[in-house]
Amino acid sequence: MKPRVNLRLDAQLLAMLEDVAFEHQTTKTAVLEAALRHFFSEERDYTLEDRVMKRMDNFETRMGRLEWKANLNVEIMSHYMHYWLTRTDPLPPSQRDAMAALGYRRFNHFMDQVSVKMKKRRTLSHESLRWQGAEPD
Repeated sequence: MKPRVNLRLDAQLLAMLEDVAFEHQTTKTAVLEAALRHFFSEERDYTLEDRVMKRMDNFETRMGRLEWKANLNVEIMSHYMHYWLTRTDPLPPSQRDAMAALGYRRFNHFMDQVSVKMKKRRTLSHESLRWQGAEPD
């Protein structure tokens, strides 16, 4: 539990605080904590150029991870498609309806699994890092 602090603010400053909290869909406490962290941060003494360069470096790192995950997705899909196209025999016309129904059930089950993974934020790309020591460059 956080200790309680009472503050007296100018009415105009309070209105600005409430507007920012509403705009970001957060609490006034969260806005004030972020502002105080920034005020006490050593980074506030950096020049604008230093701060921009640090953010650009962080952006570059995130973009590299995004590119790696996109490449992982393409690789997974290409392996799956190669396997499926080279290993699956064509269906006889008499079995197509039954197989379509089975495929529909499998697809729904697959999408349920994807949904669960995304809700837990534990995606296949995260789990793939544990296989064979794979790690993005």
